[in-house]
Amino acid sequence: GEVQAALAAHPQVARAAVVAREDTPGDVRLVGYIVADDDPGSELPDSITRFISARLPEYMVPSAIVVLDELPLTVNGKLDRKALPAPEVTTGSGRGPSTEQERVLCEAFAEVLGLDSVGVDDDFFALGGHSLLAVRAISQIRAVLGVELPLKVLLAAPTPAELSQQLGKHKSSARPALRPMRNQEES
Repeated sequence: GEVQAALAAHPQVARAAVVAREDTPGDVRLVGYIVADDDPGSELPDSITRFISARLPEYMVPSAIVVLDELPLTVNGKLDRKALPAPEVTTGSGRGPSTEQERVLCEAFAEVLGLDSVGVDDDFFALGGHSLLAVRAISQIRAVLGVELPLKVLLAAPTPAELSQQLGKHKSSARPALRPMRNQEES
């Protein structure tokens, strides 16, 4: 309700709804659906995200904003949650990775986010990442690059390009991988 109220408070939003979607099993994301007052333009979702980011904690900001002509309703006049479309996640068409480290980071982001590809300048959180996926991304980076990063580094540098620059400052070796231990009965 609080997230929906924040969306509805935006001056260009006529109606709003927020749904927790699980399009990928085990990955629940908040998605905001809005009906704009007038011609929304392509910048409206970004404008709304900035607007509610200033009013809500990070974990309450929807991972995607979908602009609709109208919210689908049931015959009873309630929001038809099943008729709401899944958000389309698009990656940037900007430059590709210029270093091996950037390529590995792009692949790690894509794997964690469940995307085909991620560009060097694509923001992890704008692509649908959230705090739990950020922890997975840090773990994936540890596994593929052998670098231990604090979560706050990914929060401050959410693109592969920015993160690649930060890796040089955090060259601490990663913790060793966990190994299965024998049961007491096996000893």
